[in-house]
Amino acid sequence: QVQLLESGGGLVQTGGSLRLSCAASGRTFSSYAIGWFRQAPVKKREFVAAVSRSGDSTYYADSVKGRFTISRDNAKNTVYLQMNSLKPEDTAVYYCAAQSHSTVSDTPDYWGQGTQVTVSS
Repeated sequence: QVQLLESGGGLVQTGGSLRLSCAASGRTFSSYAIGWFRQAPVKKREFVAAVSRSGDSTYYADSVKGRFTISRDNAKNTVYLQMNSLKPEDTAVYYCAAQSHSTVSDTPDYWGQGTQVTVSS
């Protein structure tokens, strides 16, 4: 069982930055790939970024490439999402997810409860 808790969301102006954190419980954190997803109002949840179990491999949606960076610290059971050059279209609830696999699919094993990110224009 893995519990995920996101933090770091908030209100930021266009062009600003935020860093989201996803803290996980459990001693098997390094056995899980971790991903970030987001869901804007009246839109489907979409993939944002993922990091492999070791942290050696990362994956990004085209819409965030070059602006967002995902990383993990297995000693702290935490994954980070550094978000730079934020745009109003990045406004959404951001969720982290864990999957016992090399990467994260659309149906991960565990979800966090989400953190709101709002980018004002």
